[in-house]
Amino acid sequence: MQGLEHRIPPPAIALLCALLMGLVAWGTPGLELGHGLRLALALPLVCAGVGVALAGVVSFRRARTTVNPLKPGNASALVTSGIYRYTRNPMYAGFALCLLAWGLYLASPLALLGVPGFVLYMNRWQVGPEERALERLFGSEFTAYQRQVRRWL
Repeated sequence: MQGLEHRIPPPAIALLCALLMGLVAWGTPGLELGHGLRLALALPLVCAGVGVALAGVVSFRRARTTVNPLKPGNASALVTSGIYRYTRNPMYAGFALCLLAWGLYLASPLALLGVPGFVLYMNRWQVGPEERALERLFGSEFTAYQRQVRRWL
C-alpha cells in the first residue's frame, strides 16, 4: 500500500496527531496534575523538540539541499554532519518530542498513544520511502551512514 507514501506533509501528520491526542484527552479521564507541573514537564520537551527540528533544517540549508519531505529524490547532498551525526531524522524526532510534551501537558495517559502512532506512521509512509530514495541517490555512502546513525534517537 504505497498510496500514502510522501503524500501528507509531516508537519500536517504531527498536527493531526496533536488534535487527536487533544480529543482523546478531552473524552477520557486524565491525571490530576496542576497546570504548573504540567508546564514544567512539557516546556523542556517542547524546547528540545523545536531545537532538534530546527537543527535539522539548519543542517539541510547549510548543505543547500531540499527540506521538502515530499520529494526526497530531489536531495542534492547527503547530510551527515551537525545533528545528523546523532539521528537520521531530527525534524521528525523533534515533532515526536513536541507531541510527547503535548501528551504530558494534557495529563492523559491514553493521549500519549499519539506519540508511538506518529512514529509508526512516519516509519511506514515517510521514513522508509525516504530511505529507499536516498539509497538510490547515494548508494553505499547512505547505507554506511545508516549503519552508523540511528533512525530516531
